[in-house]
Amino acid sequence: MSALRVLVVDDDQGILDFVSDLLTDEGYDVAEAADGAEALTMAREQPPALILLDMRMPVMDGWQFADKYRAEPGPHAPILVMTAARDAADIAADIHAQGYLAKPFNLDDLLSVVERHARQQPAST
Repeated sequence: MSALRVLVVDDDQGILDFVSDLLTDEGYDVAEAADGAEALTMAREQPPALILLDMRMPVMDGWQFADKYRAEPGPHAPILVMTAARDAADIAADIHAQGYLAKPFNLDDLLSVVERHARQQPAST
């Protein structure tokens, strides 16, 4: 069985490195994008099983990415919002994300949420 592909989208290189290293060690195939535009291109080229999405980024933010990604032909991977905002649940609901991970997060929180959502069937819309 091939490794599930997780696309991590964040403009903070430290977070990208931390999440990527951890998920790679757990057997996931991890792709990294520093903004929504790069993530959209990557998702088209190699569709992920799960997207971990920061919201506040340059070039294309998380809201713009989610709109453009969902406008693409499906199936669509579940999106999990990664944010330090106090209203993380509201932001996730606003973009119809399947969940959220509040920053700062720990290893167990990250692994738990990724495992729970990475094996979901992609949505066809």
